[in-house]
Amino acid sequence: MTRTARLAGMVSLTLLLAACTGNDEGPVATATVEGSPSAAATSSASATAEPTPEATPEPTATAPLGPFEGVAQSYPVPPGSGPHDVAPAVNGGVWYTAQRAGALGHLGPVTGDTRHIPLGAGSAPHGVIVGPDGAAWVTDSGLNAMVRVDAVTDEVTVYPLPGPRANLNTAAFDGRGRIWFTGQAGYYGRLDPATGDLAVFDAPRGRGPYGIAATPGGEIYYASLAGNHIAHINLDTDEATVIEPPTAGQGARRVWSDSQGNIWVSEWNSGQVSRYTPSSGAWAAWRLPGESPQAYSVYVDERDAVWLTDFRANAVVRFDPVTEEFVSFLNAGTPGNVRQMLGRPGEVWAPESANDLLTVIRY
Repeated sequence: MTRTARLAGMVSLTLLLAACTGNDEGPVATATVEGSPSAAATSSASATAEPTPEATPEPTATAPLGPFEGVAQSYPVPPGSGPHDVAPAVNGGVWYTAQRAGALGHLGPVTGDTRHIPLGAGSAPHGVIVGPDGAAWVTDSGLNAMVRVDAVTDEVTVYPLPGPRANLNTAAFDGRGRIWFTGQAGYYGRLDPATGDLAVFDAPRGRGPYGIAATPGGEIYYASLAGNHIAHINLDTDEATVIEPPTAGQGARRVWSDSQGNIWVSEWNSGQVSRYTPSSGAWAAWRLPGESPQAYSVYVDERDAVWLTDFRANAVVRFDPVTEEFVSFLNAGTPGNVRQMLGRPGEVWAPESANDLLTVIRY
């Protein structure tokens, strides 16, 4: 089912892009961002980096999110980093893949300090997530390997893939403690950190496996950008089953699960965000605001708000699944090329790969 999306608010998010000459300059700028659907009531926002447990709302799938207030802040990373993906670290910092530098970066938001951990000659890291062990896990297309970086010692452990180059993309942990990953060259695979067992599988329909995510129940789904579909992996047989979105040629790029186990898909070609409900097999889709949106990433926060990035509009977009309303936060500077977003309660992080910035919206 396709529904007409409504633009709830359009807010300019002006980021003052200062020159970065080192890794200790601190945050670039802050900007207050607001957006409120006309029928929603006003709510207060927290500008603190770490909301108290009492301030963190429980996930809900039935109540509207209400009006939005927040503070945006940008942090420079070393020039030439090309931050691609981000993942909040267990120590309150943020990991990012410095793709052009062949390193994993770490940002401390309180001071703005960064450090880079080299991953090896030829490294070109793409995705990063934090595992159950608290370590950063990286998909490194340059090394054709999965890489673990210890959160305490910064020790780097490399797990080379067997066979041809996979063009590694992103990863997710299943409910059994194994990490699954995608390769755009037509592969997906898994690694068991406990045993070191690593296997790579041919993806159905070949090229395209891109974003991947786990549901709260530990199930694994991935998106195939070139294949225009999503897929579910059977954790017992390792088999991937294709699931066809109703929009042909949509360019499913990234996926994320909400608290109910629904799969949200950012569609690059169609400019839509779609939702797949595994329990019923039902689909719904909404087109992002603007003339020609290009939905790159998708992330669902602790309130089941759906966050996306729109490359063409140079915007971060927030979608309320209950009211079906969008709020867009525009970057008024040069195109940021925001790749994957991730967050923690009260924060959503967006890496501006073109500007060597990490931007956070705190709400």
